[in-house]
Amino acid sequence: MATTEILLAGFGGQGILFAGKILAYCGLMDNKELSWLPSYGPEMRGGTCNCSVTISDDPIGSPLVLTPHLLIAMNQPSFDKFVSCVRPGGKVFFDSSMIEADTDRTDIELFGIPSQQMADDNDLKGGSNIILLGKLLKETGICSLETMQKAIEKVVPPKKAALIPNNFKAIELGMNA
Repeated sequence: MATTEILLAGFGGQGILFAGKILAYCGLMDNKELSWLPSYGPEMRGGTCNCSVTISDDPIGSPLVLTPHLLIAMNQPSFDKFVSCVRPGGKVFFDSSMIEADTDRTDIELFGIPSQQMADDNDLKGGSNIILLGKLLKETGICSLETMQKAIEKVVPPKKAALIPNNFKAIELGMNA
């Protein structure tokens, strides 16, 4: 991997920035160069939100991700807005319980899993984002499972440490989807 640019997008409150931070820590723990750039509207919860993450073996010139290799879309407006920006040969991961993947692109791979439904069915409130990270991990090998677990342990605040096993479970669900 020379450089991988990732864009995560959805509504505020879906854990977009949290998932992006996990990916950033994965890069950090693997001794890569990285950037993490959150972007959200003034509405925060319910408003649009996206996060750019770049993981590289080389210094990163700009934190902006305009043509991502990988896209995680958690709602229809995000899918519609960003699917056209994904580089040819790129991969798009999306919540098929919330998104109808309507695109004529044949030069990218689409990975739709019903992550919100899976989270609900497994009593993982707010875990849809992490389930999608598990699918991304399986399909890209961006880091090891061990690295992602260590990143989750680092990013989950101490007062919410009881949620770490749920996050591990969500990763596993995504990897097996």
